[in-house]
Amino acid sequence: MSTPRSGYKRELRRLQVELVKFQRHLIDYDHRIAIVFEGRDAAGKDGVIKRFTAHTSPRETRVVALGKPSDRDRESWYFQRYVPHLPTAREMVLFNRSWYNRAGVERVMGFCSETEYRAFFEDVVPFERLLVRSGIQLFKYYLDISRVEQAKRLADRRRDPLKQWKISPIDAVALEHFDDYSSARNEMLAKTHHDAAPWYVVRADDKKAARLNVLRHLLSQVDCPDKDRHATVPDDRVVFEFGDAGLLAG
Repeated sequence: MSTPRSGYKRELRRLQVELVKFQRHLIDYDHRIAIVFEGRDAAGKDGVIKRFTAHTSPRETRVVALGKPSDRDRESWYFQRYVPHLPTAREMVLFNRSWYNRAGVERVMGFCSETEYRAFFEDVVPFERLLVRSGIQLFKYYLDISRVEQAKRLADRRRDPLKQWKISPIDAVALEHFDDYSSARNEMLAKTHHDAAPWYVVRADDKKAARLNVLRHLLSQVDCPDKDRHATVPDDRVVFEFGDAGLLAG
């Protein structure tokens, strides 16, 4: 399922043209789009987001990648720090990690208590339903990669001087906790996949295929009278909706 270099740039450009057409429609009709990108370390979230934002309007497109929570954040309602970043009319907001930190890295690394973890699952689906009822179109993507591919990409980060900013203390133990992240992932997807905001899983060992198919999938899910429907059909071997039978191995 490897994507050859020949044709990749041509197809990417075609999809980015479709995305620009969609954004024009989004602006004209005051829509609000929020896209959540979660996944393993080095799964390619930055690369997908970069392809989304390369040619969209910088005034109506925002990327949200929050850092470590402050003391004030830790003493506030958990979702409070995310609310100010939600899209207003005519905006598309891409979350590079999100409130699902609690169900992933915080859970695995022990940064939250068991009580906080369980409370998250009680609150997150009602929170997302409230967002959707308010008029926000919410899309959630989980990018997954194999253990072998993660090891390769983390090693590449350490060697490449242009990727030094991606290195974090969490990287050092990502592989050590690979199985723990798998368990946390499966529980998160099973408990927070719902009709108002379903999860879509992205098999991302092939970076180029992942980028193209997330773009195709998002475009297939939104209304835009001018879109080329033939260009926006994703490969369901790469992007697929999580379901009860969809617990992932590895």
